[in-house]
This record gives sequence, C-alpha cells and structure tokens, in this order.
Amino acid sequence: MTKIPAELHTALRAPEMLVIAVSGGVDSLTLASAAFQVRGREGLMLCHALSPAVPGDATARVRGLAERWQLRLEIIDAGEFDDPHYLSNPINRCYYCKTHLYQTMSRLQAHYQGAQLTMASGTNTDDLGDYRPGLIAASEHGVFHPFVKAGMDKAAVRELARSLGLTDIACLPAAPCLSSRIETGLAVEADTLLMVDAIENAVRGRLGNITVRCRIRHSGYCIELESSLFESLDSATERQLLSYARQIVADHGREAPVTLEAYQQGSAFLHG
Repeated sequence: MTKIPAELHTALRAPEMLVIAVSGGVDSLTLASAAFQVRGREGLMLCHALSPAVPGDATARVRGLAERWQLRLEIIDAGEFDDPHYLSNPINRCYYCKTHLYQTMSRLQAHYQGAQLTMASGTNTDDLGDYRPGLIAASEHGVFHPFVKAGMDKAAVRELARSLGLTDIACLPAAPCLSSRIETGLAVEADTLLMVDAIENAVRGRLGNITVRCRIRHSGYCIELESSLFESLDSATERQLLSYARQIVADHGREAPVTLEAYQQGSAFLHG
C-alpha cells in the first residue's frame, strides 16, 4: 500500500464521517484517493457539483475515480446559477459559489443520522497565497483542508498522486471553473460557458493536454496558451486554432473578435 505522509494520514483518519468536495482537478481527486487508502470505503463520501461552470471532462474524472474505488458519490446541484450575486460576476464571485456548495453539502447530514459529517476540500498551501474568496466561505462552513493541515503544496500533491498510481491526474494542468474565464463584471451565462468549454476542448484536441484558457473580455474573446507553446506556434497552427474558435463562436450565435495570447494567470480578474 502507498505510504501516505504521516500528517496527512492523521488528518484523514480523524473525522467520523468525511465528505470530500471533488471538483475533478488534481487536488480533490488526489485527496479522495488518499482518503480511500487511509479509511477504506467506510465513513467516506465524495460530493461533486454539476454546473455549467464544471467541464464535462472533470465530471467524467470524478465518476471514473468513484467507480474505480467503488466509493459513495453524491452528485448535487449547488444552485449557484439561481443566485444573482454569482451571475453578476463580482470580484468575490467564488464566495457565492462555495457558499452554495457547502450549504448544499451540509444538508447531506440529514441522510447520516448519528454520524458527524466533516466537509473537506483539496486546498493546498499554495492556495493560501492567492486571493481566494471561496476560502472565506469554507471557513464560515467549517470546511477542513487536510493538505493544508499536512503542510502540502501543489508539488507535494502531484507527487502524492503519482505515488497513488494516478499518473494521468498528476499531470493535469490547473483547471479552475469555467466562470473564471469571464472578465469581472461581465455576466456569467450558461451558454457562454458551454462555448468556452467547446473552444478549449478544440484547442486541446489539436495541441494535447495543455494549459489553455478562453477568456471572455469586454473587448472580445482571447485564447491564452502556455507561454512556451504560444511563442513556438507556427502560423498555420495559429490560423487553424483561430478558425476552430471562430466557428464555435458563430455556432453559438456570437459575433466578437478572437485573438491568441500567452497565458496569464487570473487575467480575467479585474480589481482595484
């Protein structure tokens, strides 16, 4: 059996009933796998929120992991798309999203009379240095962060994923929710997110499992590619990618310029 770091082992073993919010990214999937190694299936549940902001590939990874380990999985609708605060896309949009998620997860307690549920997330220590209003919501709802408790950063989480045999997951690029692609102040709309997901999938279909963001800006749409790849892109591939994107934009009944740029983390987030 894979050796789980002692601090993480203790953190995962302590709760009576552990319910992990699993988004489909490397952190939460690795946490779920580690929890299974420590706890087995008893006293462990995964919770995944379906939403227009969640890529289909992420949901497929969650379902696949749950099936692989035969883990209990609750698929929920957290209801953030019914919240006008979330849809207006303020700088603290993530606060509203996570508030709905954790409120919905907390209601699972009613199904497990006599067992105290502890909600957990895949937050790691690197996340603590960013502006993450979702962490405020987590604090308000008593959400536990086992990787933080164990002092593990993103690199340590990826290494743990590899040791757990999650090779493909360990190599996943960071993938925040699709709403993060929309520039602050522009409304979050389900069809826009479907378009974003389709464009990013088309780019990955051509270039592989790379870091790509389709930004929705006040000035138009921009496909951001990881810097080294963007700099080495030949003109034929650039034309092809833009052609893919413009066709998808047209298929969604939109008219806006589409450009290519180097990836900048958080470039859709406008503040100050």
